[in-house]
Amino acid sequence: MTDVLDAPVAAALAGPHAHLARRVGRAASYDRAVATFSAVPPDPGQQDWDDLAALLGPGRFADLFSLPVTPPASWEPAFRLDGLQMVGSSSLASAVRDPAVEELTADDVPAMLALVEQARPGPFWERTFEMGRYAGVRDDSGRLVAMAGERLRVPGLTEVSAVCTAPEARGRGLAELLVRDVAARIIERGDQPFLHVAASNAGAIRLYERLGFVVRREVVFHGYRTPPRRSPSRP
Repeated sequence: MTDVLDAPVAAALAGPHAHLARRVGRAASYDRAVATFSAVPPDPGQQDWDDLAALLGPGRFADLFSLPVTPPASWEPAFRLDGLQMVGSSSLASAVRDPAVEELTADDVPAMLALVEQARPGPFWERTFEMGRYAGVRDDSGRLVAMAGERLRVPGLTEVSAVCTAPEARGRGLAELLVRDVAARIIERGDQPFLHVAASNAGAIRLYERLGFVVRREVVFHGYRTPPRRSPSRP
């Protein structure tokens, strides 16, 4: 079942997240306010790259996530990051509901964006919360200080993502509490949880392994800029 995770963005956009997708030909991407992740077929030709460039626009960011393909030389590299893809076990279903964890809604988006700006867990935009369920913990003043949620959703599996804690609230086990909560709810729905983590983030990897996640494969996250618009030639 986990073979679908070889190209999770494409599988999500063609499946559970089709309502959030934009397409030109065989190229696909999320709505820009949801996510910057894009996908082309595993055997892309020049037409597929041209279609993705047309979909995104000239000079725009194309986050190819973990797709093992390289665009044409005219696409400017933007970033590269080694990572791990991890899959959770059924043991995560035993998480006890904690009264400190609350469901987050569209009304909480400003607080979620403020936390992301502070904790920087990775890409998170105005409509990222539409990708799935999000949960959080507040401090005594009511300020959101930790959250986690669902990102890519493919047939039978859902990604745990946006795991972050404000600096002043770290060391209290909130990340573990929220990952357990999100993963347990995914399992209750009948899906298997998975996640991605930077290979250099040893602390997070240890946490996920302790919770029951195992490494499925090594991945490389990479992004590019589409070719800029060419100036019309003079007669």
